[in-house]
Amino acid sequence: MEDSVLVAICFLGFFSLIFGIFYIRNRERMAMIERGMDPRNYKPKPAPYQNLTWGLLLIGAGLGLFLAYVLDRTVFVQTERENEAIYFALIAVFGGLGLVLSYRIEKKEVLDKMPN
Repeated sequence: MEDSVLVAICFLGFFSLIFGIFYIRNRERMAMIERGMDPRNYKPKPAPYQNLTWGLLLIGAGLGLFLAYVLDRTVFVQTERENEAIYFALIAVFGGLGLVLSYRIEKKEVLDKMPN
């Protein structure tokens, strides 16, 4: 009984996701037509620093995970409890530091390109 309920929930969730994507895309196109724009000629704005942002986020999360593993195996060996919280905390902290670093790099690049 539990497996069939789980399958039904997964099916409904997947169906809702696909329906939502097409619904939002259609609404966006209709709004563009109402404003006199041609949706076929629309090109999204380029995001030149998107790879940098994702790269630094994932590097930061990886460093946080590695540091949490090292701390869990060396510093917190005597505790009998599992230390799940340290993994999530350090992934979030180092991922956030990666995003801040990405922001600083982007800001520096944009300010360097501005004419004086």
